[in-house]
Amino acid sequence: MSSGLTKEEINRKLLHGLAVLIPAGVFYGPGYFDTDRVWACLVVLCLMVFACLIEFARMKYDSFGNWFSGIFGAMMRKEEACQLTGATYLMIGALFCSLFSAYSEPAAACAFLGLTLFVIGDAAAALVGKGMGRVKVGGKTLEGSLGCFLACLLLCLFLFPLLPGFIEVWGGELTFLQVVLLALTVSLLELFPIKLFGWVINDNVYVPAVTSIVAFLIR
Repeated sequence: MSSGLTKEEINRKLLHGLAVLIPAGVFYGPGYFDTDRVWACLVVLCLMVFACLIEFARMKYDSFGNWFSGIFGAMMRKEEACQLTGATYLMIGALFCSLFSAYSEPAAACAFLGLTLFVIGDAAAALVGKGMGRVKVGGKTLEGSLGCFLACLLLCLFLFPLLPGFIEVWGGELTFLQVVLLALTVSLLELFPIKLFGWVINDNVYVPAVTSIVAFLIR
């Protein structure tokens, strides 16, 4: 087994997996509280601003930074010491998805699907890639990408059809072709990072949004 899979990485991805509460809240929250989906966008916006304030404080003030590192430092990657953490980038991606969800009810189902697939698929890619990855593709591994693809496939085939109200809002059963296209979208975007003017864009930002749009186009 690859030595890249550490207890800290497992804890990081388990914490990352808790982020599925965000797409679930964006999809189900407005109905539960009998309010407009715009309010879900505002809640996610507030969470994102809060995350950015935490980032600013930990990099600006040594005392807060030391306290933050004492709690989360073991789960952070080296490059995150002087830049935004993956959690904050994910909140930015979640904001894009929540804004998309306000377009229509089907768009809300697509945003729920896209963000959830990314959160679980990305965690699967990291755990499989670091645990048993052998074939390198840039900074990622083929095995990790396959783990991501399989996780997304299983979620679409066996979880989402059982979720209350999802199939009705989606507009019918997920077809196998739709499932494969969505799983491929997440796994390929996760495997091959997008560069803009030589700068690698964090996949937490764009993969959920792109997957949500793809879902909307193929439904």
